[in-house]
Amino acid sequence: MFDEAPKSGGPTDDVVIPFQVGETAVRGRLVRLGPAIDDLLRRHTFPKPVKELVGQTAALVAMLGASLKFEGKLILQVQGDGPVSMIVADYTVGGALRATAKLQDGHDEIAGKAEGPELHFLLRKGHMVMTIDQGADMERYQGVVPLEGPTIAKATVNYFAQSEQIPTAIELAVGQITDEHGRETWRAGGIMAQFMAGEGGSRERGEDVLMEDDDREAWNRAAILLETVKPDELLDPTVSPEQLLYRLYHEDGVRVFDPSTAHFECTCNREKIANVLSQYTREDIDDMIEDGALEVTCDFCRQVYRFELDESGERFTE
Repeated sequence: MFDEAPKSGGPTDDVVIPFQVGETAVRGRLVRLGPAIDDLLRRHTFPKPVKELVGQTAALVAMLGASLKFEGKLILQVQGDGPVSMIVADYTVGGALRATAKLQDGHDEIAGKAEGPELHFLLRKGHMVMTIDQGADMERYQGVVPLEGPTIAKATVNYFAQSEQIPTAIELAVGQITDEHGRETWRAGGIMAQFMAGEGGSRERGEDVLMEDDDREAWNRAAILLETVKPDELLDPTVSPEQLLYRLYHEDGVRVFDPSTAHFECTCNREKIANVLSQYTREDIDDMIEDGALEVTCDFCRQVYRFELDESGERFTE
């Protein structure tokens, strides 16, 4: 528990830090992404508002995925009928993070006219799907709700209200700063808090099991304070995550737990791409071949895989 303002000294980038507000049932996580999000976003040529939305979604998934207590992956998929048809991000236990977007054909210019990462403009009507994948031999958990809210943060708050009945507050930010070498780099940050009524007690989680008066007061205070955080505070590399948490919750006290790390990493490889291609018919393959070869570009990392036909023209070379 912080009794005084902590000094900066720990890692400030590419970390997810769990915390608890005082002795209450309010728990949360704070994420700060530097090189990881810069590496992720620089690979794409999306319009700036779409990059900002992809970055916010990546920061969100890092916070959510860091809570997993088992080996697996958390996947967030947002689909809509706007200029952006899909946003996908996933976080694998261990810190691997990736994200991408899919735009409707010819809608890049329209998407670029958004004033920011606005869901009502970029995706419009749609739905949000959150999937927890525990591996090939385990059953997947999946929640689906309508896409509601002006931002990905508010849409996720609504997701937890509808799907999990967990009171939640989230703030996200993405932007570019000029580093000491005069280079513009992307940064992302986020903070979320939830009222976890079952933490340390016998009650079930969720708002349906009504909070005690003290619980409700503690939650309302924590959520209001969280919503005062400014985008610059979430992105500022000179302010450590611990210092930011102290700024918000020093009156109630805040306890931080062991951090986890995040980094950009794509799981694509030549073998996986080849397995996907093997599911296509010969006619489909012929339509994709140009000059005796087929090129496939990974949507997440933009790595290009080239497959050339052998002398028989019947199969691809190794």
